[in-house]
Formats: sequence, C-alpha cells, structure tokens
Amino acid sequence: MKSLKKIKNIFVTLLMLSVIPTLLNAEVVPKPKVTTTQAEQVQILQLRLNEIQDMDKSELTAAEKKALRKEVKAIKKIADGGVYISVGAIIIILLLLIILL
Repeated sequence: MKSLKKIKNIFVTLLMLSVIPTLLNAEVVPKPKVTTTQAEQVQILQLRLNEIQDMDKSELTAAEKKALRKEVKAIKKIADGGVYISVGAIIIILLLLIILL
C-alpha cells in the first residue's frame, strides 16, 4: 500500500508541475465588443438555422441534404459561441477527480 501511495503522490506532483508552466504562459485576451451589425448578422444566421431546422427534409435529395449540412456547419463555425476549456483546466479537473475519488 505504501508503494501505491508513493506512486500516486509522485504522479500528482509531476502533473502539477507540468500544469504550472502552462498556467504561467496563459494570456488574458479581451473579448471584442459586439457591434450592432455583428448582432444583426448573428440574428440573421440564427433565423436561417431555424428555417433549416423547420424544413421537411424527407423530400430533399441526398445532394441537397449534404448542401444543408455544409451550410449549417459553416453557420455554426461563423457564430462560434462555444465554451472552451484549456488543457490546464482539464488536467486540474482530472487531478481533483482522482484525488477525491
């Protein structure tokens, strides 16, 4: 049991030491302010996504469905309003889970 605890402590220490340089190099990037034209464009894209979602796709051909999928992917890439978790944050979360469980 002692060797298992020792290995666990060494593993946790190495992970913590590998996270610290990543956190020190992290830059705080200010979010750009959204202008009214950008807000209007996002609203237009959202309306288009709703139109595509409400469509009856059973009558479309395979090529038309493929074109719609590409359009949806492009719109989502433009909007890009997701939440991002850094690698350091994921490692810290995993460490906490390992320690607590």
